[in-house]
Amino acid sequence: MPLTTARIGVLLGGQSAEREISLKTGRAVHRALLRLGYDAEPIDVDASLLQQLRDKKVEIAFVALHGPGGEDGTIQGLLEMIGIPYTGSGVRASAVAMHKVTAKILLDYHDIPVPPGTVVRSGQRDKASSVPPAGLKWPVVVKPAAQGSTFGVTIVRRASEWQAALRHAHEYDQEAVVEAYIAGREITVSVLGGSSEPRALPAIEIQAPGGFFDYAAKYEKGRTTYLCPAPLPAKVSRQVQNLAVRTYQLLGCEGAARVDFRVTERGRPFVLEINTVPGMTETSLLPMAAAKAGIDYDSLTERILQSALRRMTAVAG
Repeated sequence: MPLTTARIGVLLGGQSAEREISLKTGRAVHRALLRLGYDAEPIDVDASLLQQLRDKKVEIAFVALHGPGGEDGTIQGLLEMIGIPYTGSGVRASAVAMHKVTAKILLDYHDIPVPPGTVVRSGQRDKASSVPPAGLKWPVVVKPAAQGSTFGVTIVRRASEWQAALRHAHEYDQEAVVEAYIAGREITVSVLGGSSEPRALPAIEIQAPGGFFDYAAKYEKGRTTYLCPAPLPAKVSRQVQNLAVRTYQLLGCEGAARVDFRVTERGRPFVLEINTVPGMTETSLLPMAAAKAGIDYDSLTERILQSALRRMTAVAG
């Protein structure tokens, strides 16, 4: 029996560089909601969004947008303004999580381990030395401050690659994050909020070709191996799960989120970033971890929907 009879608009697509993945996420979510018996409509987000919401009489928004314009607090702010409850994290948590610099400062202040690094703004690029800044050593990772799906990311291994990496990151953002490359294993932990304490799902180890989980490694079938649960020592597994929940709570996240780590050979984890609208294609990492925890795709979709229903209840109250 559906938890609500309200009409649900699944917000998908959008105009960010992650549009194609958002379309896949949104379509999969829409199919799940229909299977569950909900009254759901897909809405491809563009300048006509407000009109679409009115025309389709949307009462709840299921946010399936990735990247800027969907995961950074802007769409959440719009929905707050017009009084439509929505899934996932609110304006502040979304904005802070999306901006890697701000998120790292907050996490570091609360003793969550993050890679050391700095920021190079676009206007400073020509003045940036060929030597890694802030006392870093090669290799370093250069990435846009507010972008997802590894768009604009470069692992810089020598001085000759430095300026090109900055230019590439600045194509996506005025700020480029430069941080130490953490050699080790790529681990991700999804967190599900609910009426009780947030719950960490089983960790996943990502074994990408060449050790870099770039766009092709993420979305081209068969290129990457996923191990779920990750074959970590029990102590390290508990540690990354606890850190994922702490990160989720510190940023004030709601619904589902996914925290990405690098874990060194000695088992020391570093938080790289948190995604507040994780991919929800049938083969995405969040559904994969949920399945290992005994939560099928449709049930996972309904659990995320509950974050909007809680907002609806709070407004009514």
